[in-house]
Amino acid sequence: MVEGAFGGFGTTTTTAAPAFSFSAPTNTGTSGLFGASQNKGFGFGTSFGTGTGTGLGTGLGTGLGFGGFGTQQQQQQQQQTSLGGGLFSQPAQTPAQSNQLINTASALSAPTLLGDERDAILAKWNQLQAFWGTGKGYFSNNIAPVEFTQENPFCRFKAVGYSLMPNNKDEDGLVVLVFNRKEVDIRSQQQQLVESLHKILGGNQTLTVNVEGVKTMPDDQTEVIIYVVERSPNGTSRRVPATTLYAHFEQANIKSSLQQLGVSFSMARTELSPAQVKQLLQNPPAGVDPIIWEQAKVDNPDPDKLIPVPMVGFKELLRRLKVQDQMTKQHQTRLDIISEDISELQKNQTTTMAKIAQYKRKLMALSHRTLQVLIKQEIQRKSGYAIQADEEQLRVQLDIIQCELNAPTQFRGRLNELMSQIRMQNHFGAVRAEERYYIDSDLLREIKQHLKQQQEGLSHLISIIKDDLEDIKLIEHELNESIPMRGGFFS
Repeated sequence: MVEGAFGGFGTTTTTAAPAFSFSAPTNTGTSGLFGASQNKGFGFGTSFGTGTGTGLGTGLGTGLGFGGFGTQQQQQQQQQTSLGGGLFSQPAQTPAQSNQLINTASALSAPTLLGDERDAILAKWNQLQAFWGTGKGYFSNNIAPVEFTQENPFCRFKAVGYSLMPNNKDEDGLVVLVFNRKEVDIRSQQQQLVESLHKILGGNQTLTVNVEGVKTMPDDQTEVIIYVVERSPNGTSRRVPATTLYAHFEQANIKSSLQQLGVSFSMARTELSPAQVKQLLQNPPAGVDPIIWEQAKVDNPDPDKLIPVPMVGFKELLRRLKVQDQMTKQHQTRLDIISEDISELQKNQTTTMAKIAQYKRKLMALSHRTLQVLIKQEIQRKSGYAIQADEEQLRVQLDIIQCELNAPTQFRGRLNELMSQIRMQNHFGAVRAEERYYIDSDLLREIKQHLKQQQEGLSHLISIIKDDLEDIKLIEHELNESIPMRGGFFS
């Protein structure tokens, strides 16, 4: 047994089947890695699609019996063995179903248990239980009571939602494993998980287990999508089909080993064929009104990607609410990441635009310098030569342009006006700059602190000078008194 969060990865003893190639032919027994065991079907479990969280839900796969989507024979067998002939059963009803329907109608309309007016009260009680979807309906002394479940046609707590259909091929080999562990535990021990799955597959060196993705689910569960790559002796490799890998995981001994690792559910992620989708939509699920089912198909917002799914009971509604909340949090997290990326790109764009403007100014300055160098070089090259015809023509054109520029009514007046406006703008800009001048609060605080310290130092220095002056006055006083006494003593 595994203790803790994958504490036993790599140490758990499993009873895996003998390892050999996925492509090798097998017998009809269960001794091979992938024997001829019947495919358990698609099962509409968690992560049916990649859109709305966990897709069609775990409760539908185990409680209602959606049936498989393999061959026609597998569909018929699973529809016969599932509850009430399968959620998408054939229109023809078996005798057991007919008897069940007759007994249910008797319990709700005309029970004959007591033979008096109390049977009417019992009928109302049975109707209440049928609407609620729980309890037993007693209606006869000779026949067993009817078991009311949420799948019965009279249960009122039903609705129809929509889930995203998977678009993965069987050749992609994607299989979903749902662990009763948190995503942090799965990611921290992902390598141990891969090694444990490899041991469950027999430890064959030609097989490699790969993790396609890890996603958080409600109720501290984690969805792990894996695929297995098989390498042939000639060096080529291929992915093991999803249905083949899923059939191997559904074997009794392999399934128990997966449960020891914390796997609560497994499913092959493969797309539905048009025939399978048509079969699902033609037959209403067990206990769902055909009119409601037809209306659900009409209201489907995207029939090419979404499929109607019955929601039975408050538990299923709560599960879908949790999935929706989980997906909303993931979308919000992704939006926050995108917002941060956009802010970073905006900063980079601002920096890039500033650099482009700087490089333009530098290019213009270099162009002027280059032009000046070319002018001086051309003057030196042409020194001592007579003026040529093309140069004379160019001089005439330049004189004409100069005259046009100097004309008062032409460009000269406009240029003077523009120059005056530029000077005024520079003057006003300088004035506004002076008006906008201010000192930073931190710098002003530091200046005040420095001036305060200077003032305290000056005050201390003044007090020392005053004390020294008092001492000097005292010394002078003592000297003045002692000099006459000495004069009288020596006289």
